Amino acid sequence: MSDFGEYETVAVELGDIADRVASITISRPDARNALNGTVRSEIQDAIDAVETTDEDVRVLVITGDDDGGAFAAGADISEFRERDQFDQREASARPRIYERVADSPLPVIAAINGHALGGGCELSLACDIRIAKEGAKLGQPEINLGIIPGGGGTQRLPRVVGMGQAMKLTLSGELIDATEAADVGLVEEAHPEGEFEERISDLAGTIAEKSPKALEHGKRAVAASAEMGLDAGLDHELELFTSLFATEDMREGVEAFFEDRDPEFTGE
Repeated sequence: MSDFGEYETVAVELGDIADRVASITISRPDARNALNGTVRSEIQDAIDAVETTDEDVRVLVITGDDDGGAFAAGADISEFRERDQFDQREASARPRIYERVADSPLPVIAAINGHALGGGCELSLACDIRIAKEGAKLGQPEINLGIIPGGGGTQRLPRVVGMGQAMKLTLSGELIDATEAADVGLVEEAHPEGEFEERISDLAGTIAEKSPKALEHGKRAVAASAEMGLDAGLDHELELFTSLFATEDMREGVEAFFEDRDPEFTGE
């Protein structure tokens, strides 16, 4: 374990899920882990701490406190009551928690152990991989408040599930369970309790065994496919691919292949 500091609404641990894996757990059980200003600020600070620690962290998992009964049950609506459009524009200035998660060089897994609604669903969309526990519900119910998703939902959701499903979820406010979310691609996998925790550990641990530089470059290359045309994306991939030939990890990986052993990547 490694101490990343004390926070009011999040807990940060290293090694509790798997070696070289850090976890950030949202902990507002009295508010179903809703994302208020403190949570957003503390998650961003915690990501900074994880990325700059001297510890060898290669994967980040974001989840919710089980006592909260949710991954994150949306934004804290109480913060909306007295805001006008100018207040909300200021509160929504980028970079926000969503951009901070998406832009992290670390692979980020959303361990959706309960409801991920509104801003909570948007937080999961900002992660690289989403694994859900059966029984969790996901959706963008903002339309029921007379607003629309404002944390990237209208932009990331179509890229993940396609235009039709994104329109349905955004305009109806309907929630879908983890199994249906897996069927439409909103999450990569859905597992029952027990198997869910084991899968998070296995997946995070498997990724954490890889070369840190290759992980970062792989994440950047795949993410760029949503922003670039094919030709530009192929050029970008080639630059990232060839740059890894300057690393010691690449040499180690190749030698381990020929020596029929597991590579020991150091990040060099």
